[in-house]
Amino acid sequence: MSLKQTITVFETMDSAYVSGEAINKLFAAYPEIQVSVQTVSGEKGSTDFVKIVIPGRNGKSRGGTAPTLGIVGRLGGIGARPSRIGLVSDADGAVAAVASALKLADMQQQGDVLNGDVIVTTHICPNAPTRPHEPVDFMDSPVDILTMNRHEIVPEMEAVLSIDTTKGNRVINHKGIAISPTVKEGYILRVSDDLLRIMEMTTGQLPVTFPITTQDITPYGNGLYHINSILQPCVATDAPVVGLAITAQSAVPGCGTGASHETDIALAVKFAVEVAKEYTNGTCRFFDADEFERITSLYGSMKVLQTMGR
Repeated sequence: MSLKQTITVFETMDSAYVSGEAINKLFAAYPEIQVSVQTVSGEKGSTDFVKIVIPGRNGKSRGGTAPTLGIVGRLGGIGARPSRIGLVSDADGAVAAVASALKLADMQQQGDVLNGDVIVTTHICPNAPTRPHEPVDFMDSPVDILTMNRHEIVPEMEAVLSIDTTKGNRVINHKGIAISPTVKEGYILRVSDDLLRIMEMTTGQLPVTFPITTQDITPYGNGLYHINSILQPCVATDAPVVGLAITAQSAVPGCGTGASHETDIALAVKFAVEVAKEYTNGTCRFFDADEFERITSLYGSMKVLQTMGR
């Protein structure tokens, strides 16, 4: 179960005074877990980037060979103070990512150590700005997307699970979680069968996926419509990226408060933890390497979609 860790992290973040150091303190009792915090300022304020490394038994951080999974909590900010009081819907990605790290840390203390490393990144900003978006307003961020990617996407990540609240749209009409197709080097690939299997197992229901477009996998700031920032990590890495969306039946603004559902966040945490177990053990693939080689040999590189264009 992951509800305990989810509630712990939720209550920690639901504060006007929360900072990256508060997240660091959550892991003080876990000596094996490495946490770093860096405050970065932008034109619209500052935020604390948090990086949490959960070392695996055969992880590369210990000189091993097991694969490394990255879990990224995507968001503009966890709060929109002073215009909004409390935790905003956009915070769900940060809550889920940190709760995943806390669950993995608890597992380690109970003797359940994953085979490979897991690197969790997100950022903590309780007073982020908002911005207009259709059909509902989005949270903005104190720093630009390039800065976010620079701090949240690290070279050691060999696959990335990007968790983001994805409620401000009319194309996902499901309350719970959903996953995207795999994105790699500008290609939108088919949905991973292994991730579908894990979703069926963790939810006890048929798997739910959500559509993405070419626009969604291009960098922010190019004037194109994006469903949200869930797939922005794909512009900063050649590793395969999958979006894990926390969803709603209705269109909910990212700056809305009272719109987070702890059980849905916990479901995302449970899914992320199970993916971490299997990916670092080599039993879960985000994409088919042979098929990717085939498509690139037929149609060439699509890395131009990872740039601002010509």
